[in-house]
Amino acid sequence: MDLVDLMVEKRFLGQEFLTWLWYKSEERGGAVFLENSGTDIVLVFEKHILLESGEGDSYEKLICQGLQAELKEARTGLGMGKKIEQARIMMTRDDHEFRFSLKGSLFEFRSVRLPKTMTDAEEGDDPGAAEGRLLDRIGLYEIPLRTVDELFGMFLKIRVGSEWSAELEKLRSWIKKAN
Repeated sequence: MDLVDLMVEKRFLGQEFLTWLWYKSEERGGAVFLENSGTDIVLVFEKHILLESGEGDSYEKLICQGLQAELKEARTGLGMGKKIEQARIMMTRDDHEFRFSLKGSLFEFRSVRLPKTMTDAEEGDDPGAAEGRLLDRIGLYEIPLRTVDELFGMFLKIRVGSEWSAELEKLRSWIKKAN
C-alpha cells in the first residue's frame, strides 16, 4: 500500500477528530482541559464548516456558514452521516487568541491568524528588534500546532481505548440534541 492509499484509507480519523473536537468545545461552554499541560484552553467553532459525504459520482460537499450559534445545519448534516472535512476554529491559550482553519483529512492548517505583537513603530530601526519579532511570530505559530497535536493525542487515547463506546454515545446524543 502506497502513501496516497494509506492517507485516503485513514482520512476518517481526522474527520472523527474534528467532530470530537467540536463536541468537546461545546461540552464545557468552550473550555477544553488539556491533560498533559494541566490547563484549560478555549475552543470555538466559528462561522464555517465544510462537510463531505460519499465517493465518486455520489460525492457531496456542504458548506455551512453563519454565526457559531447557527451551525445547526452542520450538526444536522452530521446526523445524516456527513463528515467534517474542514472547520474554522478560534482558540485561546495563555492569553493569546488564534484563528485558523483545520482540514481534517491532512491536518492542514489554513488561514492562521496570530495574536498581535509589537509593531514596527515600537521597534524603530533596530535590526535586533526585527529579528526578535520574527522569532516571536515563529513561537506563536508553534502554539496552535502543539495544542492541536496534544488534542489529537487525547482523542487517539480515547479512540483506541475502552472509553470509545461511551464517548461515541455522548457524541451521538450531542448531534441529536441539535436536531
